[in-house]
Amino acid sequence: MGSKRIVATKNKALEKPAVHAPNTLVIRPSSAEEVQNVLARTAVAPTANAALTLKEYSAVGDQVELMALIDALADQTKAATEGNLRRAESILVTQAHTLDAVFNNLARRAIRSERMDHLDSYLQLALRAQRQCRTTLEAFAGIKNPPPVAFVKQANIANGPQQVNNGVQPARQASRTRDTKNPHNGVLEAQDGERMDTGTPGATIGADPTMATVEKIDRAKNPRR
Repeated sequence: MGSKRIVATKNKALEKPAVHAPNTLVIRPSSAEEVQNVLARTAVAPTANAALTLKEYSAVGDQVELMALIDALADQTKAATEGNLRRAESILVTQAHTLDAVFNNLARRAIRSERMDHLDSYLQLALRAQRQCRTTLEAFAGIKNPPPVAFVKQANIANGPQQVNNGVQPARQASRTRDTKNPHNGVLEAQDGERMDTGTPGATIGADPTMATVEKIDRAKNPRR
């Protein structure tokens, strides 16, 4: 394959359609000073880099013009960014079929091998292609049926029945919480509205003689005890 050439043209619309070699990159700067800027933008453009790579790998790379390939990639990129993923779906499906063919080819080579090391190598490569085929199909299924997205409010759950929400409590609900009084924290009643001791108060009694002050004669002989 020949080397790539760069041709700069002054006008976008030419009187006669110019015929360039398949590996020629055509740029159209508006002025001579902008040539370097256009070249820099082209060097980092994904479509230009992908087009150069496709020409190296494609079977018809020598016959396809570089600029036509860049324009085709630009059209596919625009369609994908606008939500049209049919091209991406086609790539994934065809790649899955290709990987399946690689798996079957390597599996047949493994069974025909006469040495165990060759058998092991072929089987490992076959299973690698099988895993990649499965990953490709999973990616295709994710595009066709994307998983639902759920927005869940975070909450802290204690070991017991207690639950603490991280959200800000509304002012009205907070005031109601402060004004609420637990009736079980009051004085225990026999019935609702009545006290447990339902009897009348007893009369005051005199001093108990058995609780009088201990006299000297009744004290212990050892004062330390």
